[in-house]
Amino acid sequence: MNNDNALNANVGLKLRGLRLQRNIKQADAAKDLGVSPAYLNLIEKGKRVMPFPLLWKALRYFEQDPEQFMSTLGEGRVDEALAKLLDEPLLKSLDIDSESLQSLSAEPKLAGTVAALFNLYKNTRTQLENVLAQLNVEERTRTQGSTSGLGSTPGVRFDYSPFDEVSDFLEKHRNYFPELEEQAEGLRRDFRLEQQLTSSNIIRMLEERFDFKVQIERAASGSSVVRRLDLDTRTLTLSPDLTEQPLKFQVAASIGLMVMDREKLVERILGAGRMRHGETERLIKVNLANYFAGALMLPYGEFFKEVQRTRYDVELLSNIFGTTYETVAHRICNLSDPKRQGLPFHFLRADIAGNISKRYSGTGIRFASGGGSCAKWAVHLAFLNPSQITRQYSIMPDGTTYFCFAKVQLQPIEGSIVKGTAYSIGLGTHAENAKYLAYGLPTNDLRKDAIPSGISCRFCERTDCNQRAAASYRFAFAFDEYTKKDCFFSPLLVHEKEKAERNGNAEPDGNGAEGGEKHDSLDRGARRRKVHEN
Repeated sequence: MNNDNALNANVGLKLRGLRLQRNIKQADAAKDLGVSPAYLNLIEKGKRVMPFPLLWKALRYFEQDPEQFMSTLGEGRVDEALAKLLDEPLLKSLDIDSESLQSLSAEPKLAGTVAALFNLYKNTRTQLENVLAQLNVEERTRTQGSTSGLGSTPGVRFDYSPFDEVSDFLEKHRNYFPELEEQAEGLRRDFRLEQQLTSSNIIRMLEERFDFKVQIERAASGSSVVRRLDLDTRTLTLSPDLTEQPLKFQVAASIGLMVMDREKLVERILGAGRMRHGETERLIKVNLANYFAGALMLPYGEFFKEVQRTRYDVELLSNIFGTTYETVAHRICNLSDPKRQGLPFHFLRADIAGNISKRYSGTGIRFASGGGSCAKWAVHLAFLNPSQITRQYSIMPDGTTYFCFAKVQLQPIEGSIVKGTAYSIGLGTHAENAKYLAYGLPTNDLRKDAIPSGISCRFCERTDCNQRAAASYRFAFAFDEYTKKDCFFSPLLVHEKEKAERNGNAEPDGNGAEGGEKHDSLDRGARRRKVHEN
């Protein structure tokens, strides 16, 4: 039956394509073939079987060879322009099936229009991104040129994304939402939960309080969905690959979504504020659901007491409450209750390539737009010693100092880290707070022990960093082929340039780009030895 349907659809699509190629109206073709327009329309859509006598008549009408026509029925030819678009990431996310694509291919003008519009969109978007990036650079350079990047007020943010808007929203509320704390505490009281929760505890809460059923089901091939909450069937579907700790978090976050819907908490928390991006409100809802999950598993009162007792020992706290290191690190950034206030922290999650996927500033530190950061930060250096906690003092260009620590979290799949994930979780606070932390480092001279760092290479004011990956927009890029600094992107200072100009008549070394004061002196010694030998 399915093969017959496919054959009918192919016949109809090909006949429709032949008609459109000849610019024949459907009504005119139906009249010439002796059928009603409605009947021909159903045939072209593959919803009616085309009798052979009518098919032969149609083939003569369109001047087609019957044998050649029948031999091409199984090909399912797709318009070439559309086929190329299927490789585009945007269209891949739409999951267009072959049948839909063939239907669209039967409309040559429509197929060409879709391809042209998509290419126009892609080119326009690329040009817009380039313009916004340049405007952002110029605006930041203009507004921050005379001050350090840490404490200055940023200019207009042309590259302001929904994720930036969410970060600003969390910082505005100091990452503390008492409404969610109250809801989580109420559920814990009603179900008389112990300090350390199990997934069974939270699933029971979901089933009894919210009348949802939980099923374990593997996602379709090629899908990475680990949790799906279906409000119509009142079903929470979870991946069998979730281990106990992430399983607890996903169920708790699902409860958070239902609590927020029931109590209209998102509307109450957002108030009358208007978001710049349409996606921001949903992203905020996701962040609030995750916040609720943390509040449910790590109740504020008990967690705050243990944080004080253990002196912010994140590893120990994760064992006490049976959660991941990352969940505890997140929760430490929520301790802003005026009556039980913790130390201010900033939070970072980075991968091994240096990409930052999560960030929160509770200390006033500025993050670079676009997710990059300084390679000198502990969150990146932690990958050098993944089994240990990396600790360090950092000093910013304006003199502000921080104490930071980070730990790598590995989640292999099938025994492979490449198939799984590797993240570094970093926390930082003001340097004077290090003495309150279990991980704190002793120091007799903070200015000497602190690692000079910045925000990102593009906006860093340092002239002597040997780890630079790009030239800074804060300096005019100057280069002298006879003077080699420790890093190619380090700006050439005035006194360094003057010295280079005084030595301008000196011969460069054999490698050209390696010429400098130090190398010149070596070259002169080599030349003297050569003369002496001669």
